[in-house]
Formats: sequence, structure tokens, C-alpha cells
Amino acid sequence: MKLADQVAIVTGGGSGQGRATALLFSQEGARVVVADLNAGGAEETANLINGRESKLATAIEADVTRARDVQRTVDTALSTYGRLDILINNAGVTLWKDIDNTSEEDWNRIIDTNLKGVFLGCKAAIPAMRKSGGGNIVNIASLAGLVGMPKHFAYCAAKAGVIHLTKSLALDHGREKIRINCICPGGVLTPMLTEAIDADDPATLERVAGQIALGRIADPEEIARVSLFLCSSDAGYITGAALPVDGGIGGAV
Repeated sequence: MKLADQVAIVTGGGSGQGRATALLFSQEGARVVVADLNAGGAEETANLINGRESKLATAIEADVTRARDVQRTVDTALSTYGRLDILINNAGVTLWKDIDNTSEEDWNRIIDTNLKGVFLGCKAAIPAMRKSGGGNIVNIASLAGLVGMPKHFAYCAAKAGVIHLTKSLALDHGREKIRINCICPGGVLTPMLTEAIDADDPATLERVAGQIALGRIADPEEIARVSLFLCSSDAGYITGAALPVDGGIGGAV
């Protein structure tokens, strides 16, 4: 198993990509703290992992925009499992509006969740990883952080910030054996994408898939496997990377 005896936090672990990551990491031997603003979703993920056993996973309700919630999540990992080796900063929200229709509250929500939340996660996790002798952080950015997308400027700005935050922190903490990378997914079949497009309409899905070289939208498990790779010893010489995982997309989703 690639993550035997390691302890991971997955934010936004109550559904979609975060749930897929938490489940996969558990299968690969990790103990997982599942953090989500939706307490019920976090509990459901933890229950899927635990089955008849206990303490393979722990659920926690947490708002990644609040420093005390993020620190409480790290403290839960330490008090429950004794260490922290992995942080997956996955929690995020999206917004499809032009600037005329974007309020200051909209902007703050997108930046606080998608960018500030990553900052707070890294700030709380790095000291714990330092005590454990190193660790891995994977920040979930987006293709939107690499290219502009119509009516998606706030999200694009936040995810571009995540990419450069990742690169800078990787330089600061590499000698502490803390590797920090980010993934830039394209379209992934998650609740977030379902909210953004009419996923029940076959024509809409066909249009989106038609922009992708592989001809389909990604499953959450495919992104989870990239996170697994980056957190494993197979990626031991990779840090500061922004890895596109977009199926060869040729246009905006």
C-alpha cells in the first residue's frame, strides 16, 4: 500500500472529488480525517471508510475560511492518530457571473474558500508535518487557474493564486521534506460541475465532452489517483508542480 501508516486530512471530503480521495487514501493504508462544511457528508464518507472497524477515518465539520476550524482539524488528526503526513486542500466553491453581476460578497466567498482556505490549511498543517519529519500537501487548483474562462473571473483569479501559493511554499519548505504540489483539473463529474451546468441534459454533457481530447468528462476517482501519486514515494522528486489533469481540453467548460 502506498500510504501505509500515514495520516491524511482531506477538506471538502464529504462528496465528489474529496470523497473519492478519502476513500482511495484509506484503501492505500492511510488514516483519514474527513473535513467538510457539511457535517452529514463528512460523516457519510467516514462511515464508508470505517465499515465494521473504527478509527480508520474521523469526520469533522469545518469551514476552511475560518482559521480556528482549520486548526481544530489539524489538532483532531494529531490527537486521534498522533501525526499528520498529508493534507489535500480540496474544498472549493464556484461562481459563473460576469463582473457586472458579481457582488463584493460573491468575490469574498470565492476568494476566501478557494484561496484563503488553502493558505489556512497550509499554515496549520506545515508545523505538524515538520514535527513528523516531513509530509505532502496537494492543493486542488484548476484549469481555470491556467487559462481565462468567460464569466468565471473570480474563480480563475482564486485558482491562479493557489498555483503560485503552491510554487512559493514549495520553495520555502522543500528542505524540511515537505513537498507541496497542485493539480489543475478540467471538468470533473462532481456536484460542483453539476451545479454549474445542466448535467442531466445529454446535449450539454456532449457539448462539454466535445471540447476534450479524450472525449469525456473525468470521474472524481481519476483526480484522486493523481493526488495519490503526488503523495506517494513515486513522486519523491516532485515539488512545486502545477499538474494539468484535463483530458486535453480545448476550450472552457
